[in-house]
Amino acid sequence: MKDLNAVTEMLYGDGEPMSGSAMTDAQALAHMQSRRLGAFCLVRDWMWLDLDVSEEQRAVLEQTGRQPVMLYAHFVVYDSAGRWDAGNFVRTSPLHRFDEGFLFKTSNTAYALLGDGVRKRVALETVARIF
Repeated sequence: MKDLNAVTEMLYGDGEPMSGSAMTDAQALAHMQSRRLGAFCLVRDWMWLDLDVSEEQRAVLEQTGRQPVMLYAHFVVYDSAGRWDAGNFVRTSPLHRFDEGFLFKTSNTAYALLGDGVRKRVALETVARIF
């Protein structure tokens, strides 16, 4: 029950407000296509998840150019690679780089954070329970 409560709190509990891009879906799609970033995904109703990790886990992430941060979005607007349908949720791999105040880049995909989201600190194990 403790694990279920942690997942529920992560998905639906309060967090620190954070702003993404104010672009419309159509504007964001045009912007991302013009940037030629490779695979990209437009998301709304998103959460920036700062991960509680061990020093060993942090070191592994740093060696691979990643940070202990993941993104969870309740709503996919568009996925250029066709991995997720509109309306699906998505959980990313760890953050590689954050650009322009709304582009969450992993090793393989750029996620455009549209509208408002929240920032939360969570245990890595809790995030891993969402697939």
